[in-house]
Amino acid sequence: MMYGIQWLRSLAFNAMMYVMMLVIGVIYLPWAIWSAEGAVAACHRYCVVVRWLARLMIGLNTEVRGRPPTDEVMIAAKHQSFLDVIVIYGAVPRGKFIMKSILKYAPILGWFGLRIGCIPVDRGKRGAAIKRMLADVKSGKVQGGQLIIYPQGTRVGPGVFAPYKVGTAALYGQMNQPCVPVATNIGVFWPKRGVYRKPGNAVVEFLPPIAPGLDNAAFLERLEGDIEENSNRLNKEAGFDG
Repeated sequence: MMYGIQWLRSLAFNAMMYVMMLVIGVIYLPWAIWSAEGAVAACHRYCVVVRWLARLMIGLNTEVRGRPPTDEVMIAAKHQSFLDVIVIYGAVPRGKFIMKSILKYAPILGWFGLRIGCIPVDRGKRGAAIKRMLADVKSGKVQGGQLIIYPQGTRVGPGVFAPYKVGTAALYGQMNQPCVPVATNIGVFWPKRGVYRKPGNAVVEFLPPIAPGLDNAAFLERLEGDIEENSNRLNKEAGFDG
């Protein structure tokens, strides 16, 4: 009985997320067209609303721990569901993502993504896109910020192993910026697939930064160790010990 009620709450919450994406997108559209700051404000407002709805509708609280970076860094995060995207972006002042090129054609999401500085990338052309972004920041053409990436390349559930991709290390070397690892247990409450969302306290934790200058192997070993060890700790805190 309780599962059925929570499932219906989850269904209503999922629908409300997309409704609010449309509502906020329309309200902020004139400002976003006028200035990229309007798009950034819209996305931050959406993050606030989704976290509030999650607490109200499904009993899922979201907590940010650690020190979210405000300077130009690369953020390498554990990716378990759409909610960790929301919480991480909402915690930093100027986040941007590397996104699949096809997503720029997605209604609302694609246009706002481009407006906040996300980098659309065709398969095999990420290096060129990053070089262009760095050059544009250096010349003042675009504003710097926090580049958010997912080193495993996809959503990975709690207790599931997936390798950390060497392209993350190449990007770390190319950008020559600190890298801030991020651990989470959000997947315990919000699985990769399905409607059902569990109540509880989901955590995103910003970990101490990794300074630039490590070689690829040393960087990946440090990054994977930091993220996996702390994500497992958070999973146990949430009652998952798989």
